Amino acid sequence: MPQKSKQTAPKKGPGKKTLALMQEQLKKLKDEEEKVRQEEEDLNRKFEEAEKARQLEIQREKERKEKKKQRDKERIEKLKAEGKYLTGKQRFERARARTLLDSLKPGAVINNSEVEKNDNSIDKKEETSSSESESIDNDVSKTNINVLDGKQLRAAIVCVLGHVDTGKTKILDKLRRTNVQDSEAGGITQQIGATNVPVEAIKEQIRIIKEMNKVELKVPGLLIIDTPGHESFSNLRNRGSSLCDIAILVVDIMHGLEPQTIESISILKSKKTPFVVALNKIDRLYNWKTMSKRDIRDTLKVQEDGTQLEFDKRSQEVILQFAEQGLNAALFYKNPDPRTYVSLVPTSAITGEGMGNLLALIMEYCQNMLWKRLQFSEDLQATVLEVKAIPGLGTTIDVILVNGYLRESETMIVAGTEGPIVTQIRSLLMPQPLKELRVKNAYVEYKEIKAARGVKIAAKDLEKAIAGINLKIAHKPEDIEACKEEVAKELHSALSTIKLQERGVYVQASTLGSLEALLEFLKSSKIPFCNIRIGPVVKKDVVKASAMLEHDQQYATILAFDVKIERDAQELADNVGVKIFQADIIYHLFDKFTAFREELKQKKRNEFKDIAVFPCKLKVLPQFIFNSRDPVVCGVMVEAGILKVGTPICVPSKEFINVGIVTSIESNHKPVDSSRKGQEVCIKIENIPGETPKLFGRHFDETDMLVSKISRQSIDACKDYFRDDLLKSDWQLMVELKKLFEIM
Repeated sequence: MPQKSKQTAPKKGPGKKTLALMQEQLKKLKDEEEKVRQEEEDLNRKFEEAEKARQLEIQREKERKEKKKQRDKERIEKLKAEGKYLTGKQRFERARARTLLDSLKPGAVINNSEVEKNDNSIDKKEETSSSESESIDNDVSKTNINVLDGKQLRAAIVCVLGHVDTGKTKILDKLRRTNVQDSEAGGITQQIGATNVPVEAIKEQIRIIKEMNKVELKVPGLLIIDTPGHESFSNLRNRGSSLCDIAILVVDIMHGLEPQTIESISILKSKKTPFVVALNKIDRLYNWKTMSKRDIRDTLKVQEDGTQLEFDKRSQEVILQFAEQGLNAALFYKNPDPRTYVSLVPTSAITGEGMGNLLALIMEYCQNMLWKRLQFSEDLQATVLEVKAIPGLGTTIDVILVNGYLRESETMIVAGTEGPIVTQIRSLLMPQPLKELRVKNAYVEYKEIKAARGVKIAAKDLEKAIAGINLKIAHKPEDIEACKEEVAKELHSALSTIKLQERGVYVQASTLGSLEALLEFLKSSKIPFCNIRIGPVVKKDVVKASAMLEHDQQYATILAFDVKIERDAQELADNVGVKIFQADIIYHLFDKFTAFREELKQKKRNEFKDIAVFPCKLKVLPQFIFNSRDPVVCGVMVEAGILKVGTPICVPSKEFINVGIVTSIESNHKPVDSSRKGQEVCIKIENIPGETPKLFGRHFDETDMLVSKISRQSIDACKDYFRDDLLKSDWQLMVELKKLFEIM
């Protein structure tokens, strides 16, 4: 019978490789799910911890309020018993009546700020916190903002803070339609800049916000101060925030709260400065669809689900980070209480999205919560930001006028490198609206300028003026000396906190703020400084710096940050050997000095390489004696220290007899420059010229320990120029050998 052909049964199910692949993918999915679950648990745990801390703080605040309320209640009862108690409405009516009576006098002008002044004085004496009086006071506050003429409010000063590269200057560039950031050295803000933003420009930006179209803007504009974000400029951030009424804290939504952002938060908290957060770079969210000139809330709604999820996740992470800093935070359209929660406004400095919402929120804060602070005062408050030479104008100063007036021809006193400078205001200049004060522009001249403004002042004798100190105006000749004393005292106070070293570099900068920033950076880089000055480098500075030539050549150096170098000063420096390094970026200045120091160090190393002797102890391996006399070629074990080519070798046990100098080292038949503890190598020891050759077996043998012959001069050379080449154990051996050789 014919055999039936065997039919191969079809395979059922996936093969082994497919199964393995499927199992691997399944495992990855499970691992990812576990990772996501763990992240969610961590996030929830952090939220719970932050919420507990927040609730504890709320409870403490509630207890403080209860205690204050009880004290106020007792005070009210006492006032009532004495017949002196007035309600908030009665206090306001009395203040308004007084102002009205004053205005009826011949030649009198109504000054609405007096209403507030009188009201405040009564508030201090007869303050109440009962629920009834609080409601009346709130109604009065609303009435006051309507009674006050818009001209009696000064422009609000807004300070922009945040970490480097978060987009602070770019945000302002978008507002101003300028390109200041690209023109800065390395794209880095290294000085405080100021921009006058008129109310008309603000209205243009916020017209996309429906609820703001019905609001009458009474604040005449904004003066926006841009500050550096680099860590060295904490002093400038501090100074900028001390001038402002409200701050914008710029946070990169992709990176959250970075070091300088956290530092800025600490500064704002310490000064109790209100701030809003620009949650910047939303255009970097996955698959973001740009929709310019629209309310950011509408733009967020039309984004894809994945984009919205990423935005929610990243914004929640930022909110959590604020909670870790002890602050409640919420997206501005979800903020339950603007007085206790920081508002986050999603923005993009590249596309301009969210800018209208950011400005609208600032104006809302200014008019609803900060209007008392923004009332104009005639008491002068002005700070010099920068000293700058302008073609056609000479040396000028950039000033932030916080309060009061500046008038042409007034006598002005500013700090100078050689004492207070008394001069007369020749011109008051301001850039066009929305133009940066520190960027060259076509300036408009004014006879009088009212706060708050960024203004450029032209006057005589400003070449040696110092930025960072308050400006004073002497209205009478007899006031000049008092103003000079105040300015000198303020400068001395600022400079007295700087501690100088006996040996170090000479540091010069264009402004007090820049000087402080550079010194802070040098401290962190462990570069000592022995002298400081504000202003251009002149011959006198070179003479002072040359004193270091007698002590340490590397410190006979002038680090000139953003200042000019006079020609005769450079010529003198070249002649006497003083190095002058100039840069407009701190990091470039540091790099130049570091490169110079390394070059100098290498020269010294080459000069002293034959003098410096590294410590080592060698044990002769008797089975590897290849030549016993001139040169001695043998195997050794490095017992301790470091053996280098050129090391002189002696035998302490044989009255410190000199064997010779190591001229070569081999490891595994390959030449090497050095060997360390634990290595077995073959060495060649050549005789010292003029001495009798030493013989292995006669002058020394395998029982004798060989050591490097050190001296006081060699130890000093190692300390000064080869310190980093030696380990801690090497220095311990150096101490041991020093005692052995009885070196003092």
